[in-house]
Amino acid sequence: MNQISQSLTTKATVASSAQLQMTSVAKINLFLHIVAKRHDGYHDLQTVFRLLDWGDTLNFCTSSQHFEPIQLLQTSTLPIDLHCAQQLTEKPQDNLIIKAAIKLLQWLHQHNRLPDSLPFITTHLKKNLPTGAGLGGGSSNAATTLIALNQLWQLNINRQNLLNIGAQIGADVPIFIFGQDAIAEGIGEQLSCINLPKQHYLLLCPKAHISTAKLFSHHDLCRDMPPLSLTDIQKNSDNYLFDLQPPYCNVFEPVVTQLAPSVKQALDFLRTLEHISNSTARMTGSGSCVYLPFREPHLEQIQTVLTNAPCLAKIVSSK
Repeated sequence: MNQISQSLTTKATVASSAQLQMTSVAKINLFLHIVAKRHDGYHDLQTVFRLLDWGDTLNFCTSSQHFEPIQLLQTSTLPIDLHCAQQLTEKPQDNLIIKAAIKLLQWLHQHNRLPDSLPFITTHLKKNLPTGAGLGGGSSNAATTLIALNQLWQLNINRQNLLNIGAQIGADVPIFIFGQDAIAEGIGEQLSCINLPKQHYLLLCPKAHISTAKLFSHHDLCRDMPPLSLTDIQKNSDNYLFDLQPPYCNVFEPVVTQLAPSVKQALDFLRTLEHISNSTARMTGSGSCVYLPFREPHLEQIQTVLTNAPCLAKIVSSK
């Protein structure tokens, strides 16, 4: 257990531990526009999120040891003992799983709903999603943690409040609490349902990472795409599902491919397959993952080229 102080541990025990295993899924952006810069320094976006059938695995287990939440919030003690085969962050408290747990307790305190005692949680993370890939791995981990703790701690927080808590952790967290494909606006927290047909994707994940701050400050980044109405996005899905037709695009793609040669190489590789898939290769999020949508009849043809991919390649489907 991470730094559990004697003062925080109570004598309360539970007859048996509760366990919960959850998949922390990935997302892709079918397009990604910046439509304006906000007064708070953030940017207003428009995008369509799709959730995938691929993700990390998180196992949660309640401990027989309990803590007093009000005291924990006043110390550096962590409510979760996080285990992972690979190092995630230099300090445990910087991990989004830990941040999600702390943010949840802070919200409970602010709303006078903080229990007198809660069990510590042991969490094992099996990391499948590459970091810095634009797949939302860390944000998905945070959202999954909020959902799991709400259940294991029996907090009965409704989805809207979980969405609000998630938005305080990161702009991509709410979509994973929302749990379905959505049009996103604002900084990504304003979500509207969208029903889309099943898709398959060939994902390529080059090892490249460019800081978000560097991307947003780049002089070539388009920050003034014309805002689209929700109705237009709903009705015109044929322009971004398989083909990517103007005005739909990912504004980060030309900047990232300029700064990261490995991303350009991966995207160029996918473009050699567009005649098979009859679709447009593109980048998700702010990179580095690129993907090619395709229809199921082309699956066998696409699989034959996996061994020639310039980096990690995987076939996945919409959730």
